[in-house]
Amino acid sequence: MDGVINIYKEAGWTSFDVVAKMRGILKIKKIGHTGTLDPAATGVLPVCIGKGTKKVESFMADDKVYRAVMLLGVTTDSQDMTGEILSESEVNAAVPEVREAIMGFVGGYEQLPPMYSARKVGGKKLVDLARRGVEVERKPRFVNIMEIEIESIELPRVTMTVTCSKGTYIRTLCHDIGQKLGCGAAMESLLRTRVGRFKLEDAVKLGDLQKLADEDRLEEVVITDIF
Repeated sequence: MDGVINIYKEAGWTSFDVVAKMRGILKIKKIGHTGTLDPAATGVLPVCIGKGTKKVESFMADDKVYRAVMLLGVTTDSQDMTGEILSESEVNAAVPEVREAIMGFVGGYEQLPPMYSARKVGGKKLVDLARRGVEVERKPRFVNIMEIEIESIELPRVTMTVTCSKGTYIRTLCHDIGQKLGCGAAMESLLRTRVGRFKLEDAVKLGDLQKLADEDRLEEVVITDIF
């Protein structure tokens, strides 16, 4: 088998867990995902198999779309609600002010990678250092926020859909919006709805992939027109 399978990553799984599980289901060794999703996040995770692994880098460069819930008035060490709460404050901003602050991030900006991330500094993953209580200097990275669609503002929560370039951390975007508003913010939930051409509605759960394998129907979900 050579190509891509558009997987729906469920909560609780790391991207590495998904690849390991798929090795067992597909009974192949040459396999790789196209961009990490945090364990608590869900959604689209294209996984390349066989000769498709040659396309991993190009798929990682694709634009991505996320649906996120941002909680204002709180900050955490991981910038999402899985982390330790660092501060809590009242949200005094009115809805128009919140909307203006969010939309102010559309376009390019220098984003500082969070310590709880797979990014490496000096050959070591930031997340490994963070778990040991070590914080190191990081260089900001230019990211591009192409579009933000605000679905609802029910303070202190905001639900929004973000279209962005590779390397963008949505939890850091939430954190930065909170800093701009002066009340802090953390990401409460994250759903990736698109990676390049791969869409949420076409994604396959691991349980369904196992059933297809048992029924010898894997060809139905292997996307081969990528070469």
